[in-house]
Amino acid sequence: MSKLASDTAMVLAAGLGKRMRPLTATRPKPMVPVAGKPLIDHALDRLAEAGVARAVVNVHYLADHIEAHVAKRLAPVVTISDERGVLLETGGGMVKAHQAGLLPDPFFAVNSDNVWLDGPRNAFAELSAAWNPDAMDALLLMVRHSAAPLYRGMGDFQLDPLGRVSRRKAGRMAPYIYTGIQLVSQRLLRDAPEGGFSTNILWNRALEEGRLFGIVHTGEWFEVGTPQSIAPTEELLNRV
Repeated sequence: MSKLASDTAMVLAAGLGKRMRPLTATRPKPMVPVAGKPLIDHALDRLAEAGVARAVVNVHYLADHIEAHVAKRLAPVVTISDERGVLLETGGGMVKAHQAGLLPDPFFAVNSDNVWLDGPRNAFAELSAAWNPDAMDALLLMVRHSAAPLYRGMGDFQLDPLGRVSRRKAGRMAPYIYTGIQLVSQRLLRDAPEGGFSTNILWNRALEEGRLFGIVHTGEWFEVGTPQSIAPTEELLNRV
């Protein structure tokens, strides 16, 4: 197994899951079943397979459901970052866990509703092989539209020949879609706003400083954002 850049991942599981209603009326989105297991287990199982030993899972909406579920896991070892009091969003959630001393430098960050298939090398090994802490505040894992069969959006980013990221221009398609998986330096979290905020605020600063990079995933990725996307995702997963 390739040496990983970190032994820890932050699994972002505190969202309200509004787009997944009515399935999230009585359970948090990470607990919605897809292909026989809750969404969060797709992410945690991939972490375990890659050899990531620890996962920090943040919780807010119907937090008890997630806590009870992940407590049964043997790997990765899960620590809860409790956000019941206030919804901190993706950026604020990482900052809270960082300030609590739960995250090493660097750490992986994974959206808990991610479903993906690895290519020749797993996603975390891909990120680790490309990681350069001297040049990068964050390294984003992306896919081309052809590797995201259920995606219907405009794309998110462009990459230059050196892997530096730029945002999609208004009214245009972008060739790469962010998968919700990244490798993050603690430098990205410095001087962060208080309370809840999107990681986009931190990415914008890294973009301006030329320290936001990306690589292209060699497998496939499935957007599971609505109830209608579950059956097509399961059909595609069943083919392998």
